[in-house]
Amino acid sequence: MVPMTSNGSGVGVIDKAAMVLSALEAGPASLAELVSLTGLARPTAHRLAVALEFHRIVGRDLQGRFVLGPRLAELSSAAGEDRLLAAAGPVLGQLRDQTGESAQLFRRQGDLRLCVAAAERPVGLRDSVPIGATLSMRAGSAAQVLLAWEEPDRLHTGLRGARFSATMLSGVRRRGWAQSIAERERGVASVSAPVRGPSNRVVAAVSISGPVDRLTRQPGRLHAKSIIDAARTLSEALNRG
Repeated sequence: MVPMTSNGSGVGVIDKAAMVLSALEAGPASLAELVSLTGLARPTAHRLAVALEFHRIVGRDLQGRFVLGPRLAELSSAAGEDRLLAAAGPVLGQLRDQTGESAQLFRRQGDLRLCVAAAERPVGLRDSVPIGATLSMRAGSAAQVLLAWEEPDRLHTGLRGARFSATMLSGVRRRGWAQSIAERERGVASVSAPVRGPSNRVVAAVSISGPVDRLTRQPGRLHAKSIIDAARTLSEALNRG
């Protein structure tokens, strides 16, 4: 049982909501288990859990039990963004030098993806994506990566109007990387891999992109290993300490 103490914040509803979250830290709980763990009255526990579920701070598992929700991981990821961006510069520079292609780091922003870091190929034909640019979540290997590990309802919603399919995303999850050929823009190919934050959640996609003539129609064969290594380095930086 999570004890009710006399040293709360003075805002009763916040203290009780914190008790619900503390109880769920140990794992999934039915309403009856939540009542037992918190000592809250059943209507109070239910009202708080449902309100927290509305804000995605609490979720449900396949058995309908209450669990900690995805919003907590999103907030945790945002708190670690500075660490991710600090590591991105040298990692993307190395990736560009290894592959000879422009490298980018994307984060999802609603129905778009935002380029938060980039290392451009200095000369020759290249795919230039400036920092701050927003691109579609409906096309491109980075969009595939950012969608592939989403919760089922968000994944299915994201597939509406997409240039890729559920079967393709299943392949992305199996391989651990994605590729696209002329999905986002004619003549452009790309390869991407997931950057993972707390709880192994995908928080970003690291990519390279360039002309199909140079990357070929199987760009993953050429560069998947380099992309995966870069994604692993960024994940380690994000989760370190």
